Amino acid sequence: MNAIADLFAPPGGWRVRIVDLSGGAEEGVVEEIDGFPTLMQANAFARAYVRDSIERCRAPGLAPEDVLDAWQRFGEDAEVLEAGESGWQSATEREAFAVQPASAPERDWRALDPRRRGAEGLDSDDESA
Repeated sequence: MNAIADLFAPPGGWRVRIVDLSGGAEEGVVEEIDGFPTLMQANAFARAYVRDSIERCRAPGLAPEDVLDAWQRFGEDAEVLEAGESGWQSATEREAFAVQPASAPERDWRALDPRRRGAEGLDSDDESA
């Protein structure tokens, strides 16, 4: 993907696929979230989502390799669709994530979720009525 293509989102915005690593969902896909206006936002969401998933698999005293093993058995991965090599990939950072616990802002994927914008808009409309 070239730099010019990175400037424009596909119709409906960039999409992030959430994949259940435990095998509980059909073909592993839990959901697809669309509406990311930029690739940077989709990448940031995917990264924070995986960061949070790894932290939910972290237990006190677990070695980093055990944290990663727990995540690969029970966690959720995220991938940016149609982004090619420009899309964030968990393989590039998951080992570092297992070594270094995340801060709250690093794992706050909810703040980056495009579905939240619509919900906030409804809330503000309700307050003015």
